[in-house]
Amino acid sequence: MDVANDLMQQRLQKLALLRQQGIEPYGGRFDKPQLISQIREAYAQDAPVRVAGRLVARRQHGRIIFGDLRDQTGKIQLWLRPEQLGDAAFDQCNAWLDIGDFLGVVGTLCKTRTGEITVSVTALTPLAKNLRPLPEKWHGLKDIEVRYRHRHLDLIGNPEVIGQFLQRSRLVRSVREFLDARGFVEVETPVLQPLAGGAAGQPFVTHHEALDADLFLRLAPELYLKRLLVGGFERVYEIGKSFRNEGLSPRHNPEFTMLELYQAYADCQVMMELTETLVCEAAQRLGLGTTITFRGRQIDLTPPWERRSFAEQMERLFDIRPGDSLEVWQRKLEDGRKRHQLGAKLELSEASKAQGKITRSALSSLVEDVVSPSEQEGRPVFVTDFFTEFSPLAKSQPDRPELVERFELFIGGMEIANAYSELNDPVEQRRRFEQQVAEDPERQVDEGFLEALECGMPPAGGLGIGIDRLAMLLTGQEAIKDVILFPQLRPEISAERGRDSGR
Repeated sequence: MDVANDLMQQRLQKLALLRQQGIEPYGGRFDKPQLISQIREAYAQDAPVRVAGRLVARRQHGRIIFGDLRDQTGKIQLWLRPEQLGDAAFDQCNAWLDIGDFLGVVGTLCKTRTGEITVSVTALTPLAKNLRPLPEKWHGLKDIEVRYRHRHLDLIGNPEVIGQFLQRSRLVRSVREFLDARGFVEVETPVLQPLAGGAAGQPFVTHHEALDADLFLRLAPELYLKRLLVGGFERVYEIGKSFRNEGLSPRHNPEFTMLELYQAYADCQVMMELTETLVCEAAQRLGLGTTITFRGRQIDLTPPWERRSFAEQMERLFDIRPGDSLEVWQRKLEDGRKRHQLGAKLELSEASKAQGKITRSALSSLVEDVVSPSEQEGRPVFVTDFFTEFSPLAKSQPDRPELVERFELFIGGMEIANAYSELNDPVEQRRRFEQQVAEDPERQVDEGFLEALECGMPPAGGLGIGIDRLAMLLTGQEAIKDVILFPQLRPEISAERGRDSGR
C-alpha cells in the first residue's frame, strides 16, 4: 500500500466533509495583531489572543487535544477541549484537524502544570487544509537533496533555516542602510545586455524575437554603472542578480547576488577602507561582534586587515613576472608544481588542451587556489598588486604600470570582494579591449561603453561584493546553496526515464 497516497485520500475526504458542513477550508483574511514570539514575551494569565499559523504537532488524550502552532517567529501550544469549544465544535475539529493545516485561533492564555505557555482555544478556523502529508522530521528533511529541491519542506521541518534567511535579509538591509548613510544612491541597470561584458565568465545567451537579436544575461552591472558616473552621478550602487553559465560548487551558483558600487573621485585605497567598515558593521548589526566562526574556525574581523602582494607571491613561488611569455608561464608553472609538490593542482584539463585554450587567463586561474589565502587563516586578507594583463578595467599603478591598483578580499579562504581604481582613459581602455579580442575572438569591443568613456569619466573607485558568500560567512553556512532559497540543481531523473534508459 502507498501509505502517503492513502493518507492523502483520507485528507481529501476531510476536505469534502468540511465543505459539506458549510465550512470554507481555504479561508481568507484573519487578523492576528501579534506574532507568537510577541505573545510569549508579553504573557499574561487569561489574556485574550488571536493567533494564526501551521499546526506542526497533534496529541490527543481522550476528549482533550493538544497541538503545537507555529508561525515565522516560533511556536505555542494549543489546548482544545469541549468545555471551551462546545461538544459539537470539538467533535467537528477532531474530525478534520491534521498536522500541516493552517489555522486561525482565538482563545485565552494560560500555563499547564509543567509551566508551558498555552492557548486555551475558544474558536478554531481552518485557513488552509493540508492535503499532502509532511515528511518525517528525522528522515526526509535531513536529506540534503530534498532540502534544496523542496525548500518549502525544509523551512517547515527545520525552522532554524528560516532564521538563517532572516539573517541574510538583515544583512542586505544593513548594507543598504550603510551605503545610503554615506550618500550612495541605489539604481537599477539592465539584466539583459547586448554584449557580455564587465567581467570574465561564460554568459547565458537568449534571443529577443521582436528585435531579432541575441542578448546576454549580465555577467556584471559594471559598465552601465560607470556610464552613470559619466552622466554626473557621484556615488551609486546596485544589489542584484548576475549570471555565469558555469559549474556548480559549494561556492558557485549560476545565478548569484552581487553588490557593485562606484564612488567618483575615490580610488582603490578608499574602497579598501570602505570594505573593512562595511563588513565589520554588518557583523555588528547581526550581533556577531568582531569574531566570527566559519567552518569550525574563528576569524578575527578587527581592522586593519593584512595586505598581501599577488605579484610577490607569483615571483616567490614560480619565478613568474609580469610580461613573461606564455611559453615561460607554462614552463615555470610546471617547475613550480614539481618543486612545491602541488600534484595535479596546476595541470590544465585535457579539454582545455584539446581545444587549444592554453592562455594566460587559463593558466592564471590554475594558480588562484595556490596563491590565494587559505581557509585556515584566522584573519581577512587583501590580495593586491595584480598583473595589468589580467585586469582590463583597472587603472595601472603610476610607478609600476605592469601592475594595477586592485585588491581581492579573502575571508575564510573565500573571495568575498573585488575592487580597483577604475580605468578612465578611453584610449588605454580601447587598447585593452582590443587585446582581449585578439586573445579571444568570441569577445567584442563594447563601443557603447567606450563612447561614454570618451565623454569623460571622473577618477573613481569601484567595489563588488558577493552577497551570497558574505551571507555564508556571517551565518556560518558552508555551502552557497544554504543561503540561496532556491539554488540551481541538476534536473531530477524520473523513475520512468531511469527505467527506459537502463539506469
